[in-house]
Parts: sequence; structure tokens; C-alpha cells
Amino acid sequence: MTNAEPTTETPAPPAGSPTAHRWTPILAVALATFTVVSAEMMPVGLLTPMSHSLAVTDGATGLSLTITGLIAAALSPFAPALVGPRDRRAVLVAFMLLVGLANAVTALAPNFAVLALGRILLGAGMGIVWGLAPSLGPRLADGPRLALTMTLIFSGVSIASVLGVPLGTYLAALLDWRAAFWAIALLGAASAAVLAATLPPLPAPEPTHRHGRLGGLTDALRHRGIAAGLAVTAFIVLGHFAGYTYVRPVLEADAGLSSGTIAACLLVYGLAGVAGNFTLGPLSGRRPRTAITLALAGVTLATALLGYATGGLVTVLLVLVLWGVSYGGVSVSTQTLIRTADPARIEASAALWAGVFNASIALGSLAGGLVVDRAGNHAVLLTAAGLAAVGLLLALRSRP
Repeated sequence: MTNAEPTTETPAPPAGSPTAHRWTPILAVALATFTVVSAEMMPVGLLTPMSHSLAVTDGATGLSLTITGLIAAALSPFAPALVGPRDRRAVLVAFMLLVGLANAVTALAPNFAVLALGRILLGAGMGIVWGLAPSLGPRLADGPRLALTMTLIFSGVSIASVLGVPLGTYLAALLDWRAAFWAIALLGAASAAVLAATLPPLPAPEPTHRHGRLGGLTDALRHRGIAAGLAVTAFIVLGHFAGYTYVRPVLEADAGLSSGTIAACLLVYGLAGVAGNFTLGPLSGRRPRTAITLALAGVTLATALLGYATGGLVTVLLVLVLWGVSYGGVSVSTQTLIRTADPARIEASAALWAGVFNASIALGSLAGGLVVDRAGNHAVLLTAAGLAAVGLLLALRSRP
């Protein structure tokens, strides 16, 4: 990292490139990120009914996020090496179909073992999609449009909170939790079809032999700016998911809210996340360190405050808005920080970022589950705040 914040953009596609002035492929990738994040996060809004149906604890059901995150984390950094010279469009289509299949398996699960199988398949699909998607922005837009392109691609993450998780929660309230996963299964198939119809051919941008690609990962890890950005990413995501995975039990038990009100709260949180994405996203294109500092400070404060704000709906909503706005900018700001640290290693650094991000989701939800089962809801929120605070300190103290 540097004290003067990086503003270097990746070179634009060559003149006449079919992707230089088209937004439909970018929106198609945004739909894919929306789908995989909705699938991954769906248990957050359905934790209690899933636990009751499968006869396991909330902490055990929270492991469904851990399972998915661990598989995705294991695959994401190696996605470029694993897919080799294959066209990225074909790879994304195939693995979005796997995402659809994984959610169908989850919807059919009669017990936790089958649920785990579905979440393993989802992790495999997510790992490849996330390992490739963040590097596509510079290949789908020219320099002046790159900041907006990255914001749109990562808008799928925050919009998943607005539409995916809350609508899944409402659908579960109307029917049951399995209906939400059937809806995501259909969305996965639809997303694959949209990608196939709109993406241009995307051949591998870097040498495709395994040694060269794995060496590229090692070189990226040795880069000071990339390594620092990955560490910051790890702690903020750890903190967020340690708390957010168990936000429904907090709102039910501590705030005494009904399932319908909780769904509305998650909708408000998601809308705030979209606002944060489209506010901090463009800012990260100009001043990534400022954007990431604001995001981390907001998540730290919100997770610390929520346990003390459950006395009324208004205070709950205020804290959730702060949390949503702040976390809505985390994906795009952390990825931009890492990408601009070394624009020559876009695919390698993006794959590493995706791996760290997913590993942190897994470990964060695991840590939160251990804390919530042993020490309760208030303790899990303070744990989340502590982890996010470490990320904030790293961001503030990191040197060029």
C-alpha cells in the first residue's frame, strides 16, 4: 500500500473490442454474483426453521455456511490453474449450473448430512465462480468505466441481501424453508443461461501451465500491498460473519421480533448495503484506503452496538442501517485495494482475494457458532466487533 492512494487502472480493452462499450455482460456477471451470494447466505434468514426441521442446534445449522465457505476457499485461489486454458465463459456457465444443482440437493435434504452434501457442491461452484469473476471487470470495460464496472459486479453481493435473503425469508414464511432453496436452484440455471447468451469469449489471459499459474499466486502473495490487503480482508469478513450469521437469533431472542419483522429488518439492512456499495464503490476507485477505512469502522461500530440496541425496533434498524451501509462497500473496496496494488496480476490476486474472503466466511461463521452456543448472542456480537476492529487497525497501520 502507499500513502498516496493508488488510482492506476488496468489498461482498457483494445479498440474495437466487443466488450468495450457493452453493459449486458457486466450485468450478467452481477447476476451470477447475486445468485451465489444469495445461495451462500440463505441459511442466515432461515436459521431457526432449518434447525427445527433438521433437529440440530442453531450453531450446527450455521456450519452450513462454514462448509460452503471452506470448499470455496480451498478452490478459489487455484481456480485459474484448475480451469487452465479453458474459455472463462464456458467455465462460468458450467459452474453456475452446479450452483443450481447444489441448491436443489439442499432443498431435498431430509437430514443434516444431505444438507452438508448440497453445501459442499455449492462451495465447489462458488469457488470457481468467485475465483474468476472479480478479474473480469478489466476485461469487460475500458479504463474510464472500470470503477463503475467493478461496483456493478460487486453490487450482486449487496443486492443479494436486499432481494435474496429477505425474499427467501418471506418465501419460507409463506411456504417453508425448502421453497427458498428451490427458488435459488432455478435462479442458478437462469444465471447460467444469461451468461451463455451475453458474455463474449474470454480466453485465459495469462500463461495456462500449472507451474506458471501457481508461481503467479506465490508472486502475488509476496507483494506487500496484496498481502496487506488480504490480511485486512480476512479480519473484516471474519468479524462480519461471526456476527451476521447469527443475527436472526439475536433479533428473535433479544429484540423479540417476529419472523415477518425480521425479514423486513433484513430488507432494510440489504437496502443499506446497496447504498453502501454504490457509495463506497466509486470512492474506492479514487481513494481505496479511505473507502476501506470507512467500511471497517462502520462494521466494527455496528457489531459492537447491536447487542445494546435490542430494546426497540427503531434502534435495531439504525444499527442495521449502519452495518449494511458499511459492509456493502467491503467487497468492492477490498478487491479494488488489492487489484490496484499490482495491476499486472489481476487474475492471480483476484483468485487469492476470493479464497481469503471465502475462508473468512467459513471461519467467521464457525467462530460465531462456537461462541453463540457457549456464551450467547451478546458475546457473539462482541466477538464480531473485536475481529472487525483488528482489520480496522491493520488498515490504519499498514505501510506502503
